[in-house]
Order: sequence, then C-alpha cells, then structure tokens
Amino acid sequence: MFQLAQFGVLSALATALTSVLSALFLLALTRQLWSLRWSLTRDKESSRPLPKGSMGWPLVGETFHWLFQGSNFHISRRERHGNVFKTHLLGKPVIRVTGAENIRKILLGEHSLVCTQWPQSTRIILGPNTLVNSIGDLHKKKRKILAKVFSRGALESYLPRLQDVVKSEIAKWCSEPGAIDVYSAARSLTFRIAIQVLLGLQLEEERIVYLAQIFEQLMNNLFSLPIDAPLSGLRKGIKAREILHANMEKIIAEKMERPQSEDEYHDAFDYMLSSAKEHGHQLNIQELKETAVELIFAAHSTTASASTSLVLQLLRHPAVVEKAKAELEAEGLGYDSHSSNIPSCVTTETEDDAANTEITCLLNGDCQNHSDGFPQSHSHIPYLSLDKLSQLRYVDCVVKEVLRFLPPVSGGYRTALQTFELDGYQIPKGWSVMYSIRDTHETAAVFHIPELFDPDRFGPDREESRSSRFSYVPFGGGVRSCVGKELAQIILKTLAVELIGTCKWTLATENFPKMQTVPIVHPVNGLHVLFTYNHPL
Repeated sequence: MFQLAQFGVLSALATALTSVLSALFLLALTRQLWSLRWSLTRDKESSRPLPKGSMGWPLVGETFHWLFQGSNFHISRRERHGNVFKTHLLGKPVIRVTGAENIRKILLGEHSLVCTQWPQSTRIILGPNTLVNSIGDLHKKKRKILAKVFSRGALESYLPRLQDVVKSEIAKWCSEPGAIDVYSAARSLTFRIAIQVLLGLQLEEERIVYLAQIFEQLMNNLFSLPIDAPLSGLRKGIKAREILHANMEKIIAEKMERPQSEDEYHDAFDYMLSSAKEHGHQLNIQELKETAVELIFAAHSTTASASTSLVLQLLRHPAVVEKAKAELEAEGLGYDSHSSNIPSCVTTETEDDAANTEITCLLNGDCQNHSDGFPQSHSHIPYLSLDKLSQLRYVDCVVKEVLRFLPPVSGGYRTALQTFELDGYQIPKGWSVMYSIRDTHETAAVFHIPELFDPDRFGPDREESRSSRFSYVPFGGGVRSCVGKELAQIILKTLAVELIGTCKWTLATENFPKMQTVPIVHPVNGLHVLFTYNHPL
C-alpha cells in the first residue's frame, strides 16, 4: 500500500515536471520564433548583418524591461552589444544608436536616409499644420517662416519682457516662507514666457493659471494610445488643444486685421505673419493656432527641465556659483555696482513724483506693479542685451555643461526610409532608429572625465566639443535641430544671472533627488529648495 502511494506521488511529480518543462520549452520556442521573425526582415540585398541585441518576448518585446530599468536598460545593453544594438519596444523593432559619427549620419540623413517619427497621438493632438508633422519641402518652408521668430532681432525684442517674467517668478520663489518645488515652478516660468513673451497674450493671472492647467492636460496625453473614445487620453488631449485654440483665436484674428507700425512690439505672431508674407505664403488662423500651441510645447517642458537641472547643479557646486558671481561683478552686474541706483518703489504724494518713480522702475526693470498683490522683485540686475549675455563667458559655459550633463531629451526617434549602414551593421528600411543624446554625451572621448560637472570644459582654453561636432547635441542637429535653441539658451542664461546675482538657496530635503530620464529629465518627487534674496530692500 505504501509503495503504491509512493508510486502515485512520484507519478504526479513526473507529470508536473513534464508540464513545467513543456511550458518552458514552448516559451523558449516562441521566443526563438519571435527572434527569427525579425531576423527574416533583414534586407537581403545588404551583406551587413543586423545589429546584435535581443527582441525580447513575442509582442511585448523588451518593453517591460525598459519601463522598469529606465536608463540602466540602455546602459546595460550598450555595454553588452556595443553602440548600435537592436531591441523591440512599444510594439516596434528599434535600433538604438550612440556615438558622434553614428548620430551625425542619422541627423544629416533627414529626408534621405530617415524621416522624423512622432507617435500618432502627438501628430493628431498638435495638428497637421505644425512643424513636427511636416516633411520634405513643406518642412523646409515652415522652418524658413519660423526662422524669423527666432532671429537675432526677434530675440533682442523678447529679452526685456522675458527678463521681467524671470524677475517676477523669482520674486514669488523668494517670498514663499517654505520650500518650493523647482520643477513645478520652472514649468510655470516657461509657460508664462511662452504665453506672455512669445505669443504676446496679455491675460489676467487667473486665466494664465487656468491655461497652464489646460496645457498640462495636453502634455499629459500627448503620448497616448491613438484611440479617440470618451475618457481616452487622445480625447482629453484634443479637448485641451481646442480650449487653447479658442483662447488664442480672437487675438490672432485682431492681429491679422490691423496694420502694425514698425516701432510696435513684435511677438511671435507678428514675426510669423511678416515672414510668411515675405515667402509668399498667407497663414490662416488655424495654422497660427496650431503653430502657437507647438511653440508653447517646444518652449515649455524641455526648458523647464533644463532650468531645474541648472538649479540642481548650482546647489551641488558652490564653487561654480562663486566663479559665476565673480564674472557678474567684473561685468558690472554685481550688487555693489547697482546698489546706489536701486529704486525704492515707494509711492510719493505728487502725481509728477509718482510718474517719475514709475519711469525709473520701468527703465531699470527692478520694480513690479504691486497693486495686483504680487511680491516685489528685489533684483538689482538691469535689463540685459544679447551682447551683454554674450560677454558672460563663464555663465555660458555653465549653461552648456548643464545641457551636456543632463540633456532634457534623452534622444530622438526616426524611421529608416532606406536600408543603410552604421558601425558595420545594416539598418533595415522601415525600422525605428533611436539616437541617444545622453549616452553620447556620457561616452564621447572628447570629454575629459565626462562624469564630472565641469563648466570649464567649454572654456576658451579647452573647448572640448570643438573637435567633434556631434559629440555635443543637446538640441539635435541637421534640418531637424531645435528651431528655438537660441531662445532656450537665453532663458537659461537670464535665469542663471538673476539667481546667481540676487539670490541664495538651500536644499530643503536631506538628499538630492534622483533624476528620471523618460520622457524628459526631471527630479523624482521634485526638487524642493528654499530661496531668499541676498539683499532684501
């Protein structure tokens, strides 16, 4: 009887073991068939092999590994397979590319070897008239029209108003009794710059806050499943876009109807209308609305990310702050250089005196209108010019190093228009190609000890990126390079000057936050900082 029971147990164990082994065999077989399925897609006319790498499991590929491992996913596979490797993410075969020469070929191959690739939801929400949805000659024409929006003359005209917004936002940061989340504050800052400076929309504070919330709704659903159904991400994104369009339509229509004098302030709408006319193209209201939202999209999240990274690095490196302060003093932007000229903004009894005080405040850019309850700016920094910013060589190096060390966007996606070669491997037609900005910055041989934050690497004595143009690509390159990169750098430099010249700050948490790199670089759970003015009035 005992032997019979023992036999039954052994039989059950054998059956279970057989079932497990069969399941494992089937899993291994399906994985091999999945890998074979993609191996067969290689271009037979090319003698080059597909890049090394794994296609993961059927259908899901390596998506879950990518989601859970974050940046470590790409690092581990690059170390295992090299600078060009294949994987399967989000339902598509992807070839991940690192290295200056490889990136150069991709970025300069736009419209011939590759074309830009945005998710369908992004294309739908932003609209058909945007730059990201344009290819070929249409893309070239739109870039020419937008070039005037970011020309030197346009940037010079934006700068005083941009600086006013920066002063005002910093005043709010310094007036807070507790810590602020720099990432949230930076998003508010860049949204206001886009709305008030670029688009010239003069709105009440309540309206700006409301539109900022609507824009966040658009951004949160920009990368969603392309399913237009009630409560879907795509539907929410489209709704947010329509609200933004409705708020812009009236002012755009008014601009298109009235003639504008040469000395009147120009915003992006004005420059676009003027540029389009020069190129023989008549922009309609729908095109302008879609382009306006795209400009906010371009100026908002990535610049907010870089602004947050700037504050983080200033917190981490006090020696860098002291060196930048010395440069501001040398260029006449120190507190002592302007302390005797700082207006008090005290209301006087006579109308003439009040008018004189107002004029002085406007000229120096030091005072805000406090009837709306906003805190007063204690900044002594006068209005900057592009020439003055260009003289701040070390501040420029700090901004460049922030963008090297923590580039806001990790990389970009393209689709191969034809089969071509990279690093001895074939990139088959139709496959997705993801070029890595962050990995290239971290591994480029031209950068001495790349893991160190060292602004002097961009100084005149070293200029480490000079010998290899595509080793430093925070704004991409080629015909798809960021059209607003000069504006982004001006925002960062202005913020750096105002912060370093007027403020002091301390980290409000025990440790520095970890940085998340997808979809853009930002601190996990925020960057909480206490701000105060160095010399309160």
